[in-house]
Amino acid sequence: MKFLIVTGLSGSGKSGVVNVLEDIGFYCIDNIPPQLIPKFADICNQSKEGHISKVAIVTDIRGGEFFFEFDKCIQSLKDSGLDVSILFLDASDDVLIKRYKETRRKHPLDAQAYGSLQRAIDTEREIFSSVREAADYYIDTSDLSMAQLKETVNSLFLDNPNESMVVKVMSFGFKYGVSREADLVFDVRCLPNPFYIDELKQHTGIESCVRDYVLQFEQSQKLLEKLEDLLDFLIPLYIHEGKSQLVVAFGCTGGKHRSVTFAEMIFKYIQDKGISCRLCHRDINKGK
Repeated sequence: MKFLIVTGLSGSGKSGVVNVLEDIGFYCIDNIPPQLIPKFADICNQSKEGHISKVAIVTDIRGGEFFFEFDKCIQSLKDSGLDVSILFLDASDDVLIKRYKETRRKHPLDAQAYGSLQRAIDTEREIFSSVREAADYYIDTSDLSMAQLKETVNSLFLDNPNESMVVKVMSFGFKYGVSREADLVFDVRCLPNPFYIDELKQHTGIESCVRDYVLQFEQSQKLLEKLEDLLDFLIPLYIHEGKSQLVVAFGCTGGKHRSVTFAEMIFKYIQDKGISCRLCHRDINKGK
């Protein structure tokens, strides 16, 4: 039985993730205090063989003082031999504040923070610091639509016995902020910028005209070659280490030309090697 603990900051999208997990066959329960999780695991283990094979439980700061037993409860599950992993959801402060203003709901730590939403978020981040470090999976939902979040969850938890790690290749624009979820960030602003070519300005790296321009330069070709060599070396090391998700991000100024070109090329390179891989262009439609 696979046992997934879903946790993270309030407002980071745990409810949406649970909906996706239910759609792909997980038995899901929301808002259980950590102390009750081992007991629930025992109940699941007593069910008919194969009846419950995948379980996802949401536990977070809503559990109040009970949540501070989180580490002990997770260790208890692992000691029992259960296949347990942790999914941590996060989002930027600005996005969390916006979501709370839109829903007009109170933060669970509203009373402790004396009504200050920013103070409540800061406190929750501090409480969750060790949990985030221990997480097996991490998703930053700041820039994800519901469709993108669903794609991310599906890529991580849909059964695929032939592949042990998912590589997410993404592009982004530095002007909109560095990707918070990236494990490897490559800055390709050192390359000639198609933005300053009138006939290319309104196109993107998805299109051949931009890709051909970016890759016509010797420095671009050498960089691509060296990146491929580096990833050939690194990916097996991450797989051996047991990493379930690797996020490789390429950044340029606006996230439309050079970064998209390199993300497209590296995505195809990794995919052709038979490694589970997906592609995301975070900022390609911004600024229109």
